[in-house]
Amino acid sequence: MKEKYELLCSLKVIEVEIAELARYAQEFDGCYDLLKSKLDDLCAFINRKENIVKWNQWSELEEVQELSQQLRETSVNALCDVEKYQSIRAQQVGLPVGQYVSSLAQSVRDEYHNFGIHSESNVLFIGSGAFPTTALTIAKETGANVICLDIDHEAIELSREVARASGLEKQIAFLHGDITAQHEFETITHVFIASLVKDKLEVIDVLKEKVWEGTKVIVRFGNGLKSIFNYPIDEIITGNWLQRTVPHEKSDSIYETLVLEKKSKVMT
Repeated sequence: MKEKYELLCSLKVIEVEIAELARYAQEFDGCYDLLKSKLDDLCAFINRKENIVKWNQWSELEEVQELSQQLRETSVNALCDVEKYQSIRAQQVGLPVGQYVSSLAQSVRDEYHNFGIHSESNVLFIGSGAFPTTALTIAKETGANVICLDIDHEAIELSREVARASGLEKQIAFLHGDITAQHEFETITHVFIASLVKDKLEVIDVLKEKVWEGTKVIVRFGNGLKSIFNYPIDEIITGNWLQRTVPHEKSDSIYETLVLEKKSKVMT
């Protein structure tokens, strides 16, 4: 029983701290560094074995579910704010964006090798955000063409500037809007769905009708304790898909990855 209240208290404290720092950051941008540090603490919390044990024991409680959902919304919104701040700072003070992207390459490299992304690939990233690190890294490391799609107009405009600062503006295109309004999928070889995309199953249903046979759809999500910082997949994915999970090289990954590949008509 003690572990139950430790979990409840931890979730509540983290949520309050992130919410307050996000509010303070609107008043003084020096707090964005504190906010990013607190989000890093949340990532560390997700991967601690003792917290996973507590979650497995008490996660079905309504109070735990309510707190975890509140924490997820707070942390997702805070991360979006941090990305926008990073993007603006990159433009204002000339941060070495290219060097920053290179430092992230190793964490993404295992993913794109696993998915067969290369210079002839055309990648669509849904929910790319204001500082699209995966898209930037894939474009820089593989030479692939990337399309970033986001429903947040400000995020798209900021990420466009980041691509320009990193010298990748010719490889990355930017679209504002919903996936349902997009029509040109003939050349798309890979689709990423960000872990912060909320309605993943709806997006997958739309893609089922749009993507061509053989297209890989890479879905990032977080179930279990990881759902406090990622939107989960709570239902079985149905339809004409081959499915496989991708193990992460690092045990401290904060999200999980599922790869869907549209079956050919011959296979069905």
